Amino acid sequence: SPEQLGHILFTSGSTGVPKGVQITHAMASAFVDWAVEHFGTAPGERISGHPPLHFDLSTFDIYATLKAGAELYLVPAEANMLPGALADFIRDGALHQWFSVPSTLAFMVRSGAIEQDDFPTLRRVLFCGEAMPTPVLAEWMRRVPHARYTNLYGPTETTIASSYYDVPAVPEDEAQPVPIGVPCPDEELLVLDEELQPQPSGEVGQIFIAGVGLSPGYWRDDERTEAAFVTDPRGSGRIYRTGDLGSVGEDGLFMYAGRTDSQIKHRGYRIELGEVEAALNALAELRECAVVAVETEGFEATTICCAYVPGESEVSPPRLRAALTRMLPAYMLPTRWLAFEALPKNVNGKIDRRALRGAFELEVPRAR
Repeated sequence: SPEQLGHILFTSGSTGVPKGVQITHAMASAFVDWAVEHFGTAPGERISGHPPLHFDLSTFDIYATLKAGAELYLVPAEANMLPGALADFIRDGALHQWFSVPSTLAFMVRSGAIEQDDFPTLRRVLFCGEAMPTPVLAEWMRRVPHARYTNLYGPTETTIASSYYDVPAVPEDEAQPVPIGVPCPDEELLVLDEELQPQPSGEVGQIFIAGVGLSPGYWRDDERTEAAFVTDPRGSGRIYRTGDLGSVGEDGLFMYAGRTDSQIKHRGYRIELGEVEAALNALAELRECAVVAVETEGFEATTICCAYVPGESEVSPPRLRAALTRMLPAYMLPTRWLAFEALPKNVNGKIDRRALRGAFELEVPRAR
């Protein structure tokens, strides 16, 4: 029946032991039915199958393709470390749709694998699972202007995606984040404070989600289920506590503002690490970057650390700090830097921030 479990997806466990998220047939079908209509997936279209089967984005790729009578092109795992191979896969398969995490899109465009007016058959570029760096999106839209671009947002616990944003044009201000948009049909996003009261327009709070995509909870884990799926303060029903920070504007567009666990206190200031990362992503000298916080001894207690992959030009931490001073106050600047050939990724292709913290902890004395 529609309410029976279709599958159980285990989270990557980036903040602890992986949790088994229960997904029913009805939850998955609701998103697939909407997405096929919204994106216009047509019979015979060639659709990428990039995410692994244990990542919920694959649910959309597989079942939307089957529902529409389209063709699924599974991306070889070995191509994920080779941006040129990924670009060739799109060209050789004459794909109509590409769907992946933003890290993959950044890897491709910043390595020079995409030419001007590349991928002539590509109609849609979809991304989900991480915040999309605005400069990466803008460069894709300039090089592949004939495609339609959509940002999808939602945790595994609410089935693939709960909101979407069809990007209308190349972003004019690349320092501004890409909106996560408006709720999908029969879904609802709420921005609440610590007392579960609505935040005013433009004010940052935690994002909660309600609607048809809401999971019954975690497999055989009532304690975690009760902590994450709480009673809707407006009355009956449940809402999911995402752990994501965000806001909603007067225009009804929701904005992602980072994770609750990436909001730190540093030198007496409250800092969103996502803001620091967004500023770094605006620098053309970097191919990839990520910002993490590491607890340390001494007055500062927390050190802001930047992991980066240099571009083709010569890059050094002093040069990067100097560039950042034009965009950020001094207290937000990273004080520790590590260069990588490529940032570590987890099994879903997202940047592995736990691994990065471990790398910095080898360099920074830990607080006792």
